[in-house]
Amino acid sequence: MKTFSATPADIDKKWILIDAEGVVLGRLASIVATRLRGKHKPSFTPHMDCGDNVVIINADKVQLTGKKREESHYWHTGHPGGIKSRTKAQILEGKHPERIVTLAVKRMLPGNRLSRQIMTNLRVYAGSEHPHEAQSPEVLDVTSMNSKNTRSA
Repeated sequence: MKTFSATPADIDKKWILIDAEGVVLGRLASIVATRLRGKHKPSFTPHMDCGDNVVIINADKVQLTGKKREESHYWHTGHPGGIKSRTKAQILEGKHPERIVTLAVKRMLPGNRLSRQIMTNLRVYAGSEHPHEAQSPEVLDVTSMNSKNTRSA
């Protein structure tokens, strides 16, 4: 018996909707990264984008454990003296709270060209509204998978 290697014709992409309200960020990112890569499918092929399209809503209500809300996130603008920092709490309460979830998922994926292509299958929204109703995504209940996935505020 030969080893199965998926071709683009074999790949069947689904749409998955995940509600991130009250879910621990790292556990959510790990589950989403697995779904994006397609490792939950028996037809997983490492060099192909065989994962699903994932829509995450309520990204602004994601939970962080410990003192991670007070930890700073640093970046540099490229100019002399251009070091910047914000706490994760400031980012979650700011204009783009979905960036925390996007960055967490991105860092759970391998750092190669395929992961950049896979990240285009992720859509993150801060509120409960999303424009992907026409795709009729199936709901994945992350909170019921494991009791450690949720954290009360």
